[in-house]
Order: sequence, then C-alpha cells, then structure tokens
Amino acid sequence: MNIELITLLRAISGVLLFTLLLALMWLVWRDLKATEQQVSSGRRPLGRLTVVEPVGKTFIPTGQIYPLLTVTTIGRSPGSTIMIDDSFVSSEHAVIAMRGGQWWLEDRGSRNGTQLNDMTIAQPVIVTNGDIVCVGQKRFRIELEH
Repeated sequence: MNIELITLLRAISGVLLFTLLLALMWLVWRDLKATEQQVSSGRRPLGRLTVVEPVGKTFIPTGQIYPLLTVTTIGRSPGSTIMIDDSFVSSEHAVIAMRGGQWWLEDRGSRNGTQLNDMTIAQPVIVTNGDIVCVGQKRFRIELEH
C-alpha cells in the first residue's frame, strides 16, 4: 500500500508540474505576442513625408518619400529616422510625433530653425495633412493616413 501511494503521489506531482510548465509557456507566449504587436504598431507607417520643391505657388514632389512613424526624427545624425546631409541641418533638428491623438512638430533647438508652412516655429505645434515642413534646404509635405 505504501508503494502504491508513493507512485500515485509521484504521478499527481508530475501532472501538476507538467500543467504548471504549460501554463508558464502559454503566459510567456501571450506576452511576447502582445509586445510584438506593440512594437510593430510603433513601426507601422501612419503616413508619409514626401520631399517637395517649390514651383511658383505650388509644391512638386521630387520622388523621395519617407514613412511617418509615431516618432519620426529628422536630422544630420545617422540615428535619425530621416537623415539629411545638409550643413544647415542640426544633428537632432526636429521631431514629428503622435501625442494624444494629434501630430506635433517640434524643433529640437536647431541653429537654423524649423519652419511650418513658411513660419519658423518656437514651440511644438500641431501639424495636419498637407502641411509643409522645412528643415534646412529640404521641404516635406505631410501626408497622413485616414
């Protein structure tokens, strides 16, 4: 009887241990999937920045297009989302970011400033579809997904 009881207890503890391991693996898998979705949503383009050149009173696309992410940095630094090789552009020149359901443009203390629709900005401002952002000698038209 003692041996049968010990065998039964071993079997029960083995089943419990196996169930615990399965539950832990499921929790880890679920957390990994949630993290993956969070990261991919931050990297999914939510629009684009199209490089444009002024022609008269209109702007003509040059063909250069950059994805607009939840946080898009513009500067001369290789770590910028959009790297611009221009002596008028600071290393960390400007950032366009989604905050509170709205898009904001912020100058990061650049020497030559950032313009929105030909006006130099001094503090973060809300941007909308079709706005023109000027950084150094580059102009970008904001094209948001609807």
